[in-house]
Amino acid sequence: MKRVQKWLPLCWMILIPIFNLFYLLLNNDNRGVNSLVTDLDHMIPFVKGFIIPYLGWYAFIFLTLCYFFVKEPRLYYKTLISLLIGLCVCYVVYFFFQTTVQRPSLSEGDWLSRLVMFVYSIDQPYNCFPSIHCFTSFLMMSAINSSAIKNKYNLITINGSGSLIILSTLLVKQHVVLDALSAVLLAHIVFAVNSYVERRLVIQWKKRRSLSWTMK
Repeated sequence: MKRVQKWLPLCWMILIPIFNLFYLLLNNDNRGVNSLVTDLDHMIPFVKGFIIPYLGWYAFIFLTLCYFFVKEPRLYYKTLISLLIGLCVCYVVYFFFQTTVQRPSLSEGDWLSRLVMFVYSIDQPYNCFPSIHCFTSFLMMSAINSSAIKNKYNLITINGSGSLIILSTLLVKQHVVLDALSAVLLAHIVFAVNSYVERRLVIQWKKRRSLSWTMK
C-alpha cells in the first residue's frame, strides 16, 4: 500500500489532458484569425521526417516529469505547476488572438507523409501562438538546467530532445518562428516567477519555524 501511495502524486499529471479540453474548444476560427508568417518562415523547408520528434513530444513530457518526480519531487511539482499556468496563459491568448498556419499540400503515399497527414487531420491549423509544444519542451529544459540533479547525461537527453521537438514544430509546418519564440519566452517567465515564489515561500517557512523554536 505504501508503494502505491508513493507514486500517487504522479496522478496530478491527469490535469494536463483535462486542461487540454480548452485547447479543443478553442481550436477553430470562430473568433477570426491572424497570420504571423514572416519571410524567415518561407525560407524554412518542410521536412516530413521531423514528424517523429514532433509526435515524440507526448512521451518526452510524460517521461521527463516522471524522472523529475523520482529524482527531485519538488522540481516535479514546480515544473507541473508552471506547465499548467503556462497552458492557461496560452488559452487566454488563443481566445483573444487566434492565429493560423498554412500547411503544405501532401500527395505522397509513404508512411511519413501519411503520419503528417494524420496529425493535420486531428489538429486544426489554429491555436498556434504561443506553441504549446515549444512552451512545454523549453519548460522541461529550463527545469533540468536549474536543478540540483543535472548532469551531463540528463542535460544532453532533455535539452537535446526538447530542442529537436521545438525545431520539429517549424519543419513540419505546425508553427511559425514567432510561435516558437513566444513560447520560449513564456516558459522562461513562468518558470522564473514560479521559482521566485517558491524561494520566498521557503524563506517565510524557515522564518516561522525559527520563530516557533525561539518561542519554545
